[in-house]
Amino acid sequence: MSTAQSELTRGARNRPQPAEPAGPVGPRSRAGARGPRRNPLHLALALLLSWLVPAGLVAVHLGVLLLPLLVLAVAAVIRTGGVLLDRLVVAGLIVAGSVLTLGLLYSLWPWGLAPVPTTGVMFTLISVGGWLARRRPRLPLRFRGSDLLVLGTVAVVGRYLLHPLMGETAAERVALFATSEDRLAHFSFFSGIQGVGGFNFLHQEAAKAYLIPPSEVTYPQGSHFLLAWVDALVHSSADPGAMIYTVNRYFLYLLVCYALFCGGLVWAARWIGGPRLRGWRCTAVCATVGAVMLATNYLDLLAHGFDSTFIGLFFVTLTLAVAVRPAMGVGEFLLAGAAGMITVTYAYNIYGAFAGVALFGALVVHRRKFAGRWFWVIGALVVTLGVAALPSALSLMGDLDVASASNMNGPSVSADNSVLIGGGLLGLLAAVMPRNRRTATGQAHLAVLLGTGALLSAFALYQLHTIQRYSYYFHKMTGVGVVVSLISLGAVGVVLQGQYRGSTRTLPRRAGELVVSVLTVATALSLFAGVQWGFLSTEDKRADWYANPLVAWGRGEWRSDMGPKGAEALQLPGVTGPVVFLVANDDYKNLKATWLAALLNRRGGDMAALYDMHPHIGIGGPSPKEEDYRKSVGKLKEFIAKLPAPPTIVTADRSVGDRIKHDLAAQGVKVTVLSDPQNLWTEPWKRTFPGG
Repeated sequence: MSTAQSELTRGARNRPQPAEPAGPVGPRSRAGARGPRRNPLHLALALLLSWLVPAGLVAVHLGVLLLPLLVLAVAAVIRTGGVLLDRLVVAGLIVAGSVLTLGLLYSLWPWGLAPVPTTGVMFTLISVGGWLARRRPRLPLRFRGSDLLVLGTVAVVGRYLLHPLMGETAAERVALFATSEDRLAHFSFFSGIQGVGGFNFLHQEAAKAYLIPPSEVTYPQGSHFLLAWVDALVHSSADPGAMIYTVNRYFLYLLVCYALFCGGLVWAARWIGGPRLRGWRCTAVCATVGAVMLATNYLDLLAHGFDSTFIGLFFVTLTLAVAVRPAMGVGEFLLAGAAGMITVTYAYNIYGAFAGVALFGALVVHRRKFAGRWFWVIGALVVTLGVAALPSALSLMGDLDVASASNMNGPSVSADNSVLIGGGLLGLLAAVMPRNRRTATGQAHLAVLLGTGALLSAFALYQLHTIQRYSYYFHKMTGVGVVVSLISLGAVGVVLQGQYRGSTRTLPRRAGELVVSVLTVATALSLFAGVQWGFLSTEDKRADWYANPLVAWGRGEWRSDMGPKGAEALQLPGVTGPVVFLVANDDYKNLKATWLAALLNRRGGDMAALYDMHPHIGIGGPSPKEEDYRKSVGKLKEFIAKLPAPPTIVTADRSVGDRIKHDLAAQGVKVTVLSDPQNLWTEPWKRTFPGG
């Protein structure tokens, strides 16, 4: 009898037991513990296919298929989870960690991110690993009804995110892409990785042509590297092609990542609940987490350009889930744990502390699982920490001032305190209940709750001591607290779970449970997402669901002020030097337009000289104030002197452009001035700041 089954009996409830089997899960031969005999011909065939398949798919421009094939290949040789979706999620985490780890090699070899060699190496490693482990490819073709809630969350969020883009050209979509300068900065990292063929921090001099120094070494680049590698597969080439289409693809990847983040939280809550979380209670947990993410203010992370933040939170979600409930063999746990630690640290390095605490707690709580294998565990831990710490170590050796950066101020997205505090306390209550406290999974969950709380409290006290307030990075770190609070609902569901006897469930009872599950979903959507099923809140006011950020995004209300011609006006065919766009008598709009134009013309490095246009260059539209004009021209001369070549200046008002050209020429400054009256930006820009 399995541990999960025996725990349902009265005797098992009276004594401590682990929630999962301690030993590795995998096929055994009839003769004993060893798997099937290794056949060299099988390995040779697998190695041949490892290169023929990528070469063939890329040749017919179907390189995008290599990503699901890699996930399926990993899923087929690992042994974890009871259903197909669980296996695929863990496999996806392992693939992400492998790409970032091998990315250190990809950054140094001559082929860069070319899809055939990068995927060929990965398929080779999978083939050799499976052959050495005597693993025959096998997938569990089993499903749970709650899979629909995980996938449904991804589908619903994705539907709202993609809706305003339907029927629009790549240039028109830039109005949603360029909602803030942070998004432009993130795209510069992505573009730099494509340009140098690897991590920017390993090509620091070359990367300066694409982004603003010293960010090529001080900012985490894991999410950008993953998306750049995915883009090479999608585009079937390491050459990204026309930049306007590259911008469009990058933006679509972000929308997919945010939808996966929302679905990943639902999956993680269910995973932590484990096989004991079943029936309508499992539905309640999954529906509640999904409903919260449908209505949460965390869409602001996407809208305001905090790309690496929510991608980092996505990997934190998966890593914490695996750490709390490592329902897999030792080898799989070492792979998944290492992949999680590396992806989290590379995507957003301050989250690495939370992942590290969770994995350390897992090693302590589940120590019996690793009995006799500590040599391999410690070896894997040393290698993982070395790889994970490399980018941060290079940052510390660069120009990063850790103390100053820790307390920096800036626009941020605050956590929903009701979810952060209320969910955390509810999770803590569930963790200390006997039903969970007696299991290793429950103890690991408690360790994550306490560790997360300790890290947040320590950083809060540090900021209160040094600057007497909570600032930018504290709000970033509370995102992990929200993740922990939401996935803790899986443990809450276990506490509520009554005795489950699957073998005695009759057809009427199954039908009744289905009805209750549907009502549970409807209840969760009403309570936590504001869905009111066609009713208005009052006679004159729409329902809360209509006003939530996700639905507002679906209506296109987050569009930025790109002007009548959008991104098309920012591309200057034949112009190879720096460009400065003065699209309004507004310094921030001029900064955004100039930065976007630099990215579209593959000259992001020019922003090292031009980034300080805000708050100095507030001319370009009709009839600027004389005082503003004179100050702006004086500053413009200073910025131009820092550029590597004379720039092309594009103004929205012809008379202002002619005057700028005359005044700069009188001071001996060489420029080319063009005017485009259709590119006047008139919309207010305050909404591009969180909370603005």
